[in-house]
Amino acid sequence: MDSALYLKALILGLVEGLTEFLPISSTGHLILVGDLLDFNDEKGKLFEIVIQSGAMLAVVWEYRKRFGAVVAGLGHDPVARRFVANLVVAFIPAALLGLAFGSFIKQQLFQAIPVASAFIVGGIIILWVERERRPSRVDEVDAMTWRDALKVGCAQALALIPGVSRSGATIIGGMLFGLSRRAATEFSFFLAVPTLMAAGAYDLYRQRSLLAVGDVAVFAVGAVTAFVSAFLCIRWLLRFIATHDFTLFAWYRIVFGVVELATAYFGWVDWKV
Repeated sequence: MDSALYLKALILGLVEGLTEFLPISSTGHLILVGDLLDFNDEKGKLFEIVIQSGAMLAVVWEYRKRFGAVVAGLGHDPVARRFVANLVVAFIPAALLGLAFGSFIKQQLFQAIPVASAFIVGGIIILWVERERRPSRVDEVDAMTWRDALKVGCAQALALIPGVSRSGATIIGGMLFGLSRRAATEFSFFLAVPTLMAAGAYDLYRQRSLLAVGDVAVFAVGAVTAFVSAFLCIRWLLRFIATHDFTLFAWYRIVFGVVELATAYFGWVDWKV
């Protein structure tokens, strides 16, 4: 048993779970932490796909009653049908752009400097949105129209750029387009399910040759850790937004990005990504 490998799986699973649903970019953190742990080869990228699926399952578990009611009501409940239709509409922009430009983005932008720059720019945008925020027009997810969903979906497409943050783009984008803080946050959670499922299935299929039985235990450690930490993070975030805005995350992004740029510029860390 390679205890160091299991420790890396545990750390990366924790990073994924704690960052996937916060507006701070799980992909950006995984790229950098994976680099520091020297776990950023092709097998490491496959591992990231698996632990993202673990984090996604935390949403399914937290909202299992909601998803169960939607499935049960698809045949007769217009609210359930609109909910599913909105998820489909919001999913389409990122799916199309990801298929068209995904390989180019991974080759050109999955590097320390672009990630750090995206952290800083994203933080500035969050500060601006919070400062200019107007009263919300949509207070609940069920009140969203397909146009609202499409706008959030277009915002999510920006998260194809590592460091932008899928959750940050959808939550802040939703607020910018008139959703309440809670509605934007919950829709971001729900949208993570089809988005991460589709992206994970597609990448697993493309990299199926790297799958090996011997990796199951390591992957399981990472996925379970991501599930548990993501579940706790979701619960915490819903309580947090009841009394706070996202300014804290904005400043975290800016400081994190500046520190990363400084370490790269002065050669304190040899970022290999």
